[in-house]
Amino acid sequence: MKKKTSRPRIDVNVEELDRVIDGAQQAPLSEADCNKLKTALHALVESLERRRSTEKTNAVVGDQDSPAPVEEEPAETNENKPAGHGRNGANAYCGAEKVKVAHQSLHSGNRCPDCGRGNVYAQKEPKALVRIVGQAPLAATVYELERLRCNACGQIFTAEEPEGIGPEKYDETAAAMIAQLKYGSGVPFHRLEKMEDLMGIPLPASTQWEVVEEAAALMKPVHHELIRQAAQGEVLHNDDTSMRVLRLAREPSDERTGVFTSNILAITAARHKIALYFTGSKHAGENMTDILKQRAKESPPPIQMCDALSRNTPKASGVEILLANCMAHGRRQFVEIAPNFPTECRHVLESLGAVYYNDATAREQALTAEDRLRLHQQQSGPVMEQLHTWLEAQLAEKKTEPNSGLGKAITYLLRHWKGLTAFLRHAGAPLDNNICEQALKRAVLHRKNALFYKTLNGAQVGDLFMSLIHTCRLCDANSFDYMTELQRHAGELAAHPAEWMPWNYRDTLSR
Repeated sequence: MKKKTSRPRIDVNVEELDRVIDGAQQAPLSEADCNKLKTALHALVESLERRRSTEKTNAVVGDQDSPAPVEEEPAETNENKPAGHGRNGANAYCGAEKVKVAHQSLHSGNRCPDCGRGNVYAQKEPKALVRIVGQAPLAATVYELERLRCNACGQIFTAEEPEGIGPEKYDETAAAMIAQLKYGSGVPFHRLEKMEDLMGIPLPASTQWEVVEEAAALMKPVHHELIRQAAQGEVLHNDDTSMRVLRLAREPSDERTGVFTSNILAITAARHKIALYFTGSKHAGENMTDILKQRAKESPPPIQMCDALSRNTPKASGVEILLANCMAHGRRQFVEIAPNFPTECRHVLESLGAVYYNDATAREQALTAEDRLRLHQQQSGPVMEQLHTWLEAQLAEKKTEPNSGLGKAITYLLRHWKGLTAFLRHAGAPLDNNICEQALKRAVLHRKNALFYKTLNGAQVGDLFMSLIHTCRLCDANSFDYMTELQRHAGELAAHPAEWMPWNYRDTLSR
């Protein structure tokens, strides 16, 4: 596709531009030289604008101004493999067992057997071989203790149990694995039962529930501590999705019929991320209210990020927040109507794309919240001001029918403009609620595979494990190892739960 420009194409190079600029010091520019300078300037601006346009925008409305890319097939090497090619190096297997293998005949300092002149020394990086084996999610070991019986008195003598096998049939790793599969990967109890039965390890669904329920009781202190620390967060995201509980007892005065799973994702002053799940008849805003009741009174109001639904905001007296609304929700409305209004939607999407480009720049440069705010005020502020003027003109000058799809999308942005532009006023205010939407997928996965919770107690157990598992994911911690250690140190956990957070439990273990 040829590039469309409003000016005739003129080939220029840097030396010509230097000559034109030097000549302008002696005499006025000729018409040809003026066109060369303008052409170079417009080409530079168009190049910068194309960089600012996001891939999603191009996918929605097309990239009419960009030339078709030249398809080149690079050489097939490991260095230029695209992301997602499925080939991982040995360093990627951080959870694998490491086995050091010494050379069978040589040691560091020995004479080289090849040349006979030098000595061999160990290399810093060994050669790595990865070998992967299959096994059942839960394995079992049967210890057959020999028994001896006296033929005279009848006394039976039984061999002692091996050390380290523990007194319980299901140890801490079994409970952690069942919880990981059920609440972290969406594998229902009955599906895991069938899979284990095929592998000769019977594991009834009812037994699985008893194991995770007992483990959840030991982990409640750390869950309460996560809620307490989340209440002190600087930024709180929240949203909810529908859920089903078969036996949900309601108050006689409660006229609601819906059941929801809310996610509240807090970002603390130490930049730790905490994901909390709550299932019941309460909306996300009500669950947010319950959490903020534990917030220290001297703390400033937190920034709350959510979509524009009224049920997502806390309404209790005495609860103060700085409301920020999700820009992705407003953008999505223009994406949906882009085929019907391509020109207008392109203008809105590219304006929002410029804002996201500035936010990505702030992340790449690791700017502080204050520096990020200044960057947005300088770079994104004028863009949003121009967009606001354009949106108002569409309705005021009757360029757009208010009841059309475009008119409704414009009205949505204008109605929630203050919340959508909170990132221009408050340091640390996010642009969208995508991180919370992603966290809710864990509850959606459970709903898709298991369909429902049987009781509210079962839902609360699921909320606890989902909170621990997703918080570990946000903190780059191993959730299986984390839940195992919490059970092994239940006494210490109950006494000092703040020392057993996903980001510091390893330091606690080392002490």
